[in-house]
Amino acid sequence: MTFIQTLRDVKKLVFGGTKGTETINIADIKIGKQHPAYIIAEIGINHNGDIDIAKRLIDAAFEAGCQAVKFQKRTIAKVYSESELAKPREVNEEVLKNAVKRNVLSPEAVSRLEKSNYKESTNGDLKYALEFTLDEYNELKKYADERNIHLFASPWDIESVDVLESFGVPVHKIASASLTDDELLRRVRKTGKPIILSTGMSTLEEVEHAVEVLGTEDLILLHTISTYPAEDRNINLSLIPTLRSLYPTVPIGYSGHESGIAISVAATTLGAHVIERHVTLDKSMYGSDQKASIEPRELKDLVLGIRAIESAFGDGIKRVLDEEVPIREKLRRVP
Repeated sequence: MTFIQTLRDVKKLVFGGTKGTETINIADIKIGKQHPAYIIAEIGINHNGDIDIAKRLIDAAFEAGCQAVKFQKRTIAKVYSESELAKPREVNEEVLKNAVKRNVLSPEAVSRLEKSNYKESTNGDLKYALEFTLDEYNELKKYADERNIHLFASPWDIESVDVLESFGVPVHKIASASLTDDELLRRVRKTGKPIILSTGMSTLEEVEHAVEVLGTEDLILLHTISTYPAEDRNINLSLIPTLRSLYPTVPIGYSGHESGIAISVAATTLGAHVIERHVTLDKSMYGSDQKASIEPRELKDLVLGIRAIESAFGDGIKRVLDEEVPIREKLRRVP
């Protein structure tokens, strides 16, 4: 197969084939081939348990022109074992002090931390510090609603689905790590909400099984590589048209963990209907995901780049533009 043939096949997938991509609704926004890409700023845990940082990141997403922000939601005691939570771990002192102030740590943990001048911290201290309470999520949801931007999260367990449902998220996101958790998939499907499924660290057979469990109705699949940051040579953007071919009625998107924004913008040219990127106020901040994130200025450039690509797509019909006529009359050598 020649490069030109391959390019034609890709264009057929992007601009229309025998089966067009189905349009689905996330609240008031339509997603599919005929609509602008749905751009998600993933805040994740980059807020470090600080609601003011979370609000500043929501502001950054709103100002950049994103349609949504996404968090992560875990029931810590369900997701992690006691031995995992008890492991010593150096944690930023300000994160710990803020967790104590928010009253999200156990009395034992608070006593241990204060007696050790915040030196004897554990993995569990960090995990609990990074979880927002229901009251805090309600506050953040109201804050996002006031800016007309969607707020949702990736639930990592059944109880977290219930929490997210309690404050009315418009969609649920299944993280790549949860793709093989059939119980969680079925619980999320029972909500009746649209589902975004990330496919990182998964075989094609695992993806097919997850889609079989969920069904294709109101489903969005995201191609992603689960390394942080991901190296360009491993991104394999060609999987976007592959997934479009396998699931022609399912909107396909891209969740990027690479450095910079060029690859995420390029995903739009391959027909990605959803683009998700981690966002941070500053890549030098404390936290495991900060370096694989983009800052507010980059987020703005990402949205501008995607919208420019969408504007430039056109309809594929060759014509002489009205703006070309005077140039044609001036420069054309032979009528």
